Amino acid sequence: MEVSKDQMSMLLENNLFESAQMLGCFLVSSPASNQEPNPYLKAEYLVLQGDVFYGGKEYRRALSAYKQALQNCKSIPRQGGNSTRTSLSATTRSPSPSSFSISTINENEVKFKVALCLSALNEHRSALFEMESIPSKARTLRMNLTMGKLYRISRNNRSASTCYKECLRQCPYVLEAITALAELGVSSKEIILLFSQTPTKIGRFSSDYQDSQRWLNRYVEAQCCIASNDYKGGLDIFAEILSRFPNNVHILLEIAKIEAIIGRSDEAIMNFEKVRMIDPCVLTYMDEYAILLKSKPDHAKLNKLVHDMLSTDPARPETLVTLSAHWERKDKRRAFSYADKSLKIDDRHVTGHIMKGNLYMSLNRPEGAVAEFKIAQDLRADIRSYQGLVRAYLALSKSKEALFTAREAMKAMQQSAKALKLVGDVHAVNSSGREKARKFYESALRLEPGFLGAALALADLHVLEGRNKEAVSLLEKYLKNWADDSLHIKIAQVFAATNMLSDALSHYQAALRINPQNEAGKKGLERLEKQMKGMDPDAPEEEEENEPEDGEGDQEDPDLV
Repeated sequence: MEVSKDQMSMLLENNLFESAQMLGCFLVSSPASNQEPNPYLKAEYLVLQGDVFYGGKEYRRALSAYKQALQNCKSIPRQGGNSTRTSLSATTRSPSPSSFSISTINENEVKFKVALCLSALNEHRSALFEMESIPSKARTLRMNLTMGKLYRISRNNRSASTCYKECLRQCPYVLEAITALAELGVSSKEIILLFSQTPTKIGRFSSDYQDSQRWLNRYVEAQCCIASNDYKGGLDIFAEILSRFPNNVHILLEIAKIEAIIGRSDEAIMNFEKVRMIDPCVLTYMDEYAILLKSKPDHAKLNKLVHDMLSTDPARPETLVTLSAHWERKDKRRAFSYADKSLKIDDRHVTGHIMKGNLYMSLNRPEGAVAEFKIAQDLRADIRSYQGLVRAYLALSKSKEALFTAREAMKAMQQSAKALKLVGDVHAVNSSGREKARKFYESALRLEPGFLGAALALADLHVLEGRNKEAVSLLEKYLKNWADDSLHIKIAQVFAATNMLSDALSHYQAALRINPQNEAGKKGLERLEKQMKGMDPDAPEEEEENEPEDGEGDQEDPDLV
């Protein structure tokens, strides 16, 4: 034979896809593979060539090769009940496309490879159709996990749950399946019960088995707490697991992500930084870290994070969302473009949808924001998607929809001060609802006394109703414990409104010392200085004679992509 398939297999095993692709051209065009009486050999060669294309991420070409291989298999006569194509040695091998180097063709594995190609091409329905043609008893662990993901994408949650449960019956340590089941509403007891159905080589009463089972059960409970919006319960359990597995990057990231969601920004930043000290190349949830750095703002750390992520993997959705956060202050449209690109890579990336929704709001396009926040909510509802939806509905003057969404958040997160504030925000829009708003803000502060957002909102309400002294008294109480620029700006605004200009000046200056980039602080200080000079702060400014042309201000920054 002119070309040996063993040589092709060796190239594949060493991930030499470019060489394998060139050799594959010789393999499939060899006289032996093109003989009509030998479709079986041709099918083997086509599968090998498909593996080469898959390894090189040429999914459309891989798909074509695998389908041709299956077509050739159909022309091979069956040999009784036990076909050589479904031998035991074939079914027990890993279904990874790059590891197919067996002497008999397992059609179920080739179908799975077809499904993987279709999924990579975002043709999820076709991928699911291909997976469903594989008999349930022939599905491997990876097949069940892939099928669960495809069912979730198609919103068939019941079938997804069945697949994930089967994964845990095969192996209880598939943590992806545990998280997915928790998000699908399966109770911790039901998930833990699946572990007892798993065959194990270690005796169930041995100390090793019981020890590993203990932390795994707690991990299940933590994920179920998070999925049901019991963030405090989830954090407590993760902290307990972390005490047993110090410097566990996965657990640290889970803790940091939750802290970011619930507004514990300083703690979240500290944990993200700890993760980066342990593993500087980690990308998981780093877009969440980027958004926190943007809000601080800490531009030096954000720039460093962007460069590190670009050098690690510029095509990951987390990297693109981080780029979006980096550009938001300088160029919102460019930031929007990066957020959009992140979703083209992974349209189920929740942070990408939240980022894009917030950018729609800053570009005064609330209709687009509603769509993005709804998608984020469908994928994984947390307080940020509810907050975004409420803001967008209020911008569209859809008070009923805003109130319905805020109440939904309150029902879903019964012990959340942020959800209570959200309902208050909707009531505060109309003068007739201000008393209700006040009660919700006060309830939020009773539940979480350190919740600065509720304190600022209540202060705004006091000002609207002419209770400036109460507003100042409330804000000064928080100022004792909080060095926050937004707090200083709010006090400065109240003082400026009551003509206490020198007090207002000191607070604007304090705010800008904390955050020199705070736009509200800059504009407030500029306005205040005009007032102190006896000028009308609302008078239009005279245009300068040598104002640059419009096009000159739109030059693109050369740094960072």
